Amino acid sequence: MPGEIMASLEVSNLSVRYGKVPALHEVSVRIGRGQVVTIIGANGAGKSTLMKAIMGLVKPVGGSVALLGKPITGLDPDRIVPLGIALVPEGRRLFAPMTVQENLEMGAYRRVDPLEVARDMERVLQYFPDLKAKLPLPAGSLSGGQQQMVAVARALMAAPRVMMLDEPTIGLAPAVVDVIAHVIGEIRDSGVDVLLVEQNAEMALEVADYGYVMEQGRVVLAAPAGELAVNPEVQRAYLGI
Repeated sequence: MPGEIMASLEVSNLSVRYGKVPALHEVSVRIGRGQVVTIIGANGAGKSTLMKAIMGLVKPVGGSVALLGKPITGLDPDRIVPLGIALVPEGRRLFAPMTVQENLEMGAYRRVDPLEVARDMERVLQYFPDLKAKLPLPAGSLSGGQQQMVAVARALMAAPRVMMLDEPTIGLAPAVVDVIAHVIGEIRDSGVDVLLVEQNAEMALEVADYGYVMEQGRVVLAAPAGELAVNPEVQRAYLGI
């Protein structure tokens, strides 16, 4: 576990089933304040299911989730988002016919202070300057990498306390992966804690402070990211070493 740092998000013994099929088996994950925490593992390991359960998109059959010490287990997503969690889903799921600016504004639809929203719009465009010229264009017309930037920026517009990113670099060119990795570090430094699910284990362990390895719906390893990066089992299974 990540030392004695106070947790912003704590998942304890979470279990999920799809019908009669177990998907998560008593999974415990902790995101400390000021941290990027990553979860790595093969397809089908349960990583995305964990994020969906935290977000209220699937209901757990056991265990608990707490945000800043307050229980959120089993709440619907529309109640969880205002409490301070934003999810960047795998596949981006933008509103393709809407403009980039409209997509970003949708991220802030629950917020009431226009000055704060304008400030955050400026901030996300500093993270992703390539989007400035794309604001009036339909989001679906952008490249895959630019669409991923929009998805991350849209989530930031919700002013979350914790951001969850599900496979944010899948299918992207190496240069765009580098941009996303750099921005993840900047997001953490701005005071937003990050839970990162990634198959690109090398990038994930470079940007993260702490990491978990999942296999078949269970956490099988947990350690500081630097320790996981030199773990022979992790190197062999996930880093191609």
